[in-house]
Amino acid sequence: MTSSGTSPIDPVDPVELAGHLRQSVFRLARLLHQQDDSGIAPALIAALATIEREGPITLGDLAEREQLSPPSITKAVDALEARGFVERVRDEHDRRVCRVRVNARGRRRLEASRTRRTAWLTTQLNGLDADELTRLAGAVEVLERLVRAPARAAT
Repeated sequence: MTSSGTSPIDPVDPVELAGHLRQSVFRLARLLHQQDDSGIAPALIAALATIEREGPITLGDLAEREQLSPPSITKAVDALEARGFVERVRDEHDRRVCRVRVNARGRRRLEASRTRRTAWLTTQLNGLDADELTRLAGAVEVLERLVRAPARAAT
C-alpha cells in the first residue's frame, strides 16, 4: 500500500492525479516564490530567467516562451529595464529588430533568488528519507518530460 492507501497495482485515475499534481505543484511554486524577498513579482523573475537563458531575445519570442501577450511582455521588460536588470539592443542583422538581454545586475538578482530558493528546498529535502528522495528523483524526470512535451488539446 502507498501512503494514499491505494495498492501500487490499482489503476491510476488521470483526472484525480492531475488535480493532486496541480495543487501540489502550485503550493510548491508558491512556497518557492515566498523565499524570494526581492519584492519582484514572480512573473518578472520568470521573464528575467528566460531572457538570461534564451537572450538576447526579441520581445515576440519572449512573449511566446512566457505565454504572455505582447503588451504584457512589453510591460514586464519595461519593469525589468527600469530596475536595471536588462537592456535593449538592436539586432546585429536587422536594425529594425530590438532584442533584450540580461546585464550583470540582472544576473546577480537571479543568482541571489536561485540561491535562496535552492537553500530552502534543500532544507525541505533533507527531511525526506532515502526512499522518498529516490522516488522524488524519478518523479522529477517525469515532470521534466511533461513540461518539454508539446501541449496536447484537452479531450
